[in-house]
Amino acid sequence: MKEAMFYRVLQEGKVRCELCPHQCEILPGKRGICRVRENRNGVLYSLNYQRLIAAHIDPIEKKPLFHFYPGSSSYSIAAIGCNFHCLHCQNWTISQVQGDVIKGEEASSENIVQDALDNDCLSISYTYTEPTIYYETAYDTSKIAHRKGLKNIFVTNGYISPEPLKNIAPYLDAANIDLKAMNEKFYNTVCGAKLQPVLDSIKLYYELGIWIEITTLIIPGHNDNSDELRQIARFIADIDESIPWHVTAFYPTYKLNDTPATPSSALERAYTIGQEEGLKYVYQGNIGQGENTYCPSCGKLLVKRDFFNTKNQINGGKCPSCGYKIQGRGMS
Repeated sequence: MKEAMFYRVLQEGKVRCELCPHQCEILPGKRGICRVRENRNGVLYSLNYQRLIAAHIDPIEKKPLFHFYPGSSSYSIAAIGCNFHCLHCQNWTISQVQGDVIKGEEASSENIVQDALDNDCLSISYTYTEPTIYYETAYDTSKIAHRKGLKNIFVTNGYISPEPLKNIAPYLDAANIDLKAMNEKFYNTVCGAKLQPVLDSIKLYYELGIWIEITTLIIPGHNDNSDELRQIARFIADIDESIPWHVTAFYPTYKLNDTPATPSSALERAYTIGQEEGLKYVYQGNIGQGENTYCPSCGKLLVKRDFFNTKNQINGGKCPSCGYKIQGRGMS
């Protein structure tokens, strides 16, 4: 447990958490929406500080990040809690806090970094749950990792306030950000959040020089309308046509068990829409195909991906056939 960053003391012992756009006003003895930040006598505490609920070594492609040091390994950690309550959450057993118990094993930032180095990982990914909600752990760890030459990655829903993002930006190298839909109703009813802060956050990540890739999980009957997918693709392209867009397949889970899995035709349609809107790199996920990188200029196969096995032909950051520069970090 550690005193939280980014909160304001209000009257009568109440505090306002300013870490994310929920801006929870929390009475003494109560917790915010994320269930891991608690007001104790007018002081806001992070209850999940340096308590890991998961720690694994993953291929970077699993994040998914396809244009950030492809083929490398990332030490991937999580703490319990989330500021979303998505009805389709794949990791709901660790993202949604049940009762008052904060689960997790104690792990210092120094030990996390050393474990990453000992396992020959190039980066540390803050993932599986929402890294914003274990911000203090991510912030302290990322500073040490940065000094040791490791990269830092957020796999995030993008629901973070501007100041916390600016504060960690010097140590944050990349992020995969979910853009779950392009309508307010979806964010309200399915996620328990708002759309606009996510759009603003994506733009700010980009402006801060953090490499970003966007993921949209396509859920039949919820966010698979062609017009909406086109709005998402256009939003990304308006920022930068080189931002990769991952359109991934949904499978029934958690509280959306009555929703059918995404047909491959829906991903193919989204892929086509992304290309029509000018995106240079569109990938299909969770179906075992559509994950290769091709040169936007000449069409040459540059990175072949087969269940996280990566064969990379990019040379000096460029296509070996036509010399086109392939956008990303550590691409060769």
